[in-house]
Amino acid sequence: MSERAVRVPGPDHPISIAPSGAHVIVRAAGRVIADTRRALVLREASYPPVFYIPREDADMAALKRSTHASWCPYKGEASYYSVADGTANAVWTYETPHEAVAEILGHLAFYPDRVDAIEVG
Repeated sequence: MSERAVRVPGPDHPISIAPSGAHVIVRAAGRVIADTRRALVLREASYPPVFYIPREDADMAALKRSTHASWCPYKGEASYYSVADGTANAVWTYETPHEAVAEILGHLAFYPDRVDAIEVG
């Protein structure tokens, strides 16, 4: 069994996490599935910023756990949820994130192209 590399963010691959200060609403399957003023925004290297929404501010009944998983050497193993309407793997979460990104524990992120909209106001 091979071990997965764990990397620490740094100058060559920066990651920052901060409160977004915005009202973030996620719509999928024609309804609101997340609504928060407590989102975190994660900025990683040259990737677009990602909003991480507290699970308490999401309608978990509108999501179904998926068997899909992926690995990020900077954040850890991601678990996925599908939207109840059948949109596969629209949501990801790090249930045991690496120490460098521990703030995202208990938060969900949404793929913009797999939900109806992510509104930021």
